[in-house]
Amino acid sequence: MSGRRASGRITDDEITELISKLQSLLPDSSRRRGATGRPSPAAKLLKETCSYIQSLHREVDDLSERLSELMATMDSNSPQADIIRTLLR
Repeated sequence: MSGRRASGRITDDEITELISKLQSLLPDSSRRRGATGRPSPAAKLLKETCSYIQSLHREVDDLSERLSELMATMDSNSPQADIIRTLLR
């Protein structure tokens, strides 16, 4: 059953593996490891992940707003506008 219990629940080992994978996706994840080299507690890691995702959303919103402002000041037939439209496809 590929490591899962008969009830369909995820095993502790699978949770540990998923936490480790999630930790590797976060910036500065090596800094988050304790002195023992073990990953941070799951609850803390999940909070950090949620915070990081929220910051990415804010960054996307900010960049979208800046791009809109740039496009508003640009001649829509200019070569620069064509380049930006091509990049957005």
